[in-house]
Amino acid sequence: MIWRITGSSIILLEANGGGVIHSDLFYHIISTKNLLAAWREFRRSKNKKPDIQKFEFNLEKNILDIHFSLRRKTYLNEPYVPFYVYDPKRRHIHKAHVRDRVVHQAIFRQLYHIFDPCFIYDSYACRFEKGTHAGVNKLEVFLRKETKNYTRNAWVLKCDIAKFFDSIDHEVLKNILYRKIECIETRWLLENIIKSFEKEKSKGLPLGNVTSQLFANVYMNVFDQFMKHELKAIHYIRYCDDFLIVSENPEFLQSLLPKISEFLDQKLKLKLHPKKVEIRKVSQGIDFLGYVILPHYRVLRTSTKKRILRRSKKHLSKGSKCSYLGILSHCKGYKIAKEFK
Repeated sequence: MIWRITGSSIILLEANGGGVIHSDLFYHIISTKNLLAAWREFRRSKNKKPDIQKFEFNLEKNILDIHFSLRRKTYLNEPYVPFYVYDPKRRHIHKAHVRDRVVHQAIFRQLYHIFDPCFIYDSYACRFEKGTHAGVNKLEVFLRKETKNYTRNAWVLKCDIAKFFDSIDHEVLKNILYRKIECIETRWLLENIIKSFEKEKSKGLPLGNVTSQLFANVYMNVFDQFMKHELKAIHYIRYCDDFLIVSENPEFLQSLLPKISEFLDQKLKLKLHPKKVEIRKVSQGIDFLGYVILPHYRVLRTSTKKRILRRSKKHLSKGSKCSYLGILSHCKGYKIAKEFK
């Protein structure tokens, strides 16, 4: 076996030239330096919140308390605070306490750079230099390629996973994570975070955790690799639990569905949403991440447009207005943008 020391962790390179297994991560995660950096990243744009101010008032003591509770393995997540948000559909968020969110950020800081290089390029959720607009832009590239710049027909298979975060199986997730995490202490900490929330017996991740975003990508990367390497879906793109495949052959797309369903069910214990699976002609417009892509241009999804117009009539902060104008700058939205000026 070959060992290599990097700036962030000690890495064991498998003798057969295979995957990389990270060992001894725990003390990098729980170091006061990493915890302080995690705090700074977490508190950004949250300075005025009372719980943030309270934690910061005794910052040194709080960071040291976290460090020693992790080091002694007495750390446990406190119960989550549940609430609902509407964006536009109702989502049940579970908010962790500040102390726990600092720990989650500290874990994310160390694990992200271990797992992200393993992800396919066209996975766009919760990744640096990715995001919704990058995902929409890449889908447009795929559509242009398959249609020869919209001069011929092509189709898109669009799918959504039913109750995705609620359905993530804890044992399956841990097995995937542990393929790259050999450190026993880090495994203990990850299990602690995973077990801190259940929607049903040994299933579910809280929507509010930064670790949940990373764990979701790790979980679905198994599916991404299957799509690219086993099913040979060249023009495949995924954002969280929404994924699309573009092809000039609708029969090929139809043939993928039973294979996709079987893999999700058997390997990841997930199911496709029965009402959100469709094969659609590109010329009809492809709805993805809030936009509808049509030949040579894109527009806002109708529900998104209505929501923006409704909010344009309210008194909005400068930041909110800039956010909406940013959304509109990525599509044919000049008339709507005038409502904010």
